[in-house]
Amino acid sequence: MTGILAQKGIEEMKTPLYDLAKKIWENPETAYNEVKASQWTADFLEAQGFEVERKYVGLPTAIKATWGSGKPIIGFLGEYDALPGMSQKISTIKEPIIADAPGQGCGHNLLGVAHVGAVLGMKKEMEEKKLKGTIIYYGCPAEEVLTGKGFMARGGAFKELDIALAWHPGSKNKVTTGVNTGLNTVKFHFKGQTAHAGGDPQNGRSALDALELMNVGTQYLREHVTDDVRIHYITIEGGVAPNIVPDKASSWYFVRALSREVVVETYNRLLKVAKGAAMMTETEVGIEFLGGCYNTLQNKVLVNLIHETMQEVGAPDWTESEIQFAEALNKVSANYDKLVSSGKIPEGMHIHSEIEAIVDENGYGSTDVGDVQHIVPGVMFTTATNNIGAAGHSWQITASSGSSIGEKGMIMAAKVMAIAGIKAIENPKIIQEAKLEFDEVMHGKTYRCPMTDEITIPLPK
Repeated sequence: MTGILAQKGIEEMKTPLYDLAKKIWENPETAYNEVKASQWTADFLEAQGFEVERKYVGLPTAIKATWGSGKPIIGFLGEYDALPGMSQKISTIKEPIIADAPGQGCGHNLLGVAHVGAVLGMKKEMEEKKLKGTIIYYGCPAEEVLTGKGFMARGGAFKELDIALAWHPGSKNKVTTGVNTGLNTVKFHFKGQTAHAGGDPQNGRSALDALELMNVGTQYLREHVTDDVRIHYITIEGGVAPNIVPDKASSWYFVRALSREVVVETYNRLLKVAKGAAMMTETEVGIEFLGGCYNTLQNKVLVNLIHETMQEVGAPDWTESEIQFAEALNKVSANYDKLVSSGKIPEGMHIHSEIEAIVDENGYGSTDVGDVQHIVPGVMFTTATNNIGAAGHSWQITASSGSSIGEKGMIMAAKVMAIAGIKAIENPKIIQEAKLEFDEVMHGKTYRCPMTDEITIPLPK
């Protein structure tokens, strides 16, 4: 039966996989600073017989690990970056290990290692059955700032693949046909003329006025965009004292939408708002484009493959202590009671233990997995790795990602991806149909990397 050997291989490596995930959890590194995580992952895969390229396509913390030969070529999208300010002990109360330090508030310590487990499981079954094909693990930096895979794609990554498989930690065991938003990220730097705000204000040209007028213009822009558009921003510099006309002011904007085309259209309109604000205030504006990512493009052939395989693998069996840990977290979660009262989860469920039916459900977060899915057919799914009431990017996810709950969800994901990959090798029709669907959905369009040549790759700090 397909996948038995792959599952056996993952079970045999379960302890070292747990150890690697825990080591990355204990040493959280933010975007583009994942020096230890990438090194440990590369060393681990090298020891298992993979040919590893470090500093892949010029990114200091990117890796490409390859095993096998010939077609098909199946890619696995690992990540390992942490979030700033998410330090947290494995505790049911908010209790940072180090105040304001990074932590795995999105579970990427599990994410990277699940994909390691998947390629090890595939390798085990491919060796035993003497199957032809190539498997590639990509260690992708900086997903949390949504530009790592874009930089990798700019360097030529992913185009060699037949299909790409990706998993993300979550609150549920599910795969959808819906879309996650694409995004552009940009900083606006206004430059004016300083003056005494009381003594000679007529000589000042306020950069802060320009910034605030841009924000007002943005509010009016919201009325004239499609419903899927999201625009959000912060002020990162706004002056030093009330009695000094600010000659510098800066803001940081995200523009999201369910298609790359709408992201670009809205972004170009936002640039006009910024330039208009500068004109009104006789200031100058500098535009620092930081990059962007595509919306996701879930391949339905691969969605069905993953869903079928999830049902075969099944959800983890949770121990009483794991359920109690999740229940304690849910008691301090603002989300849990809302989920129960809305009927989205049954009362008393604290960790998801079912395989959800496939739904066509859009999400308004973003991931640079969308870039890969516009280069080759791809799919992304989630398994339960935290209490069901945890908010995204929260201390509760950090706590769960270091616990046995996170580890079990990670191993389930590794098995699902490994078995799905073996099925795709043994049944070439799966990849053929996935490619046909991809070509139909793309309608002749080609991927245009949002990470333009003038954007430099960040170096580890």
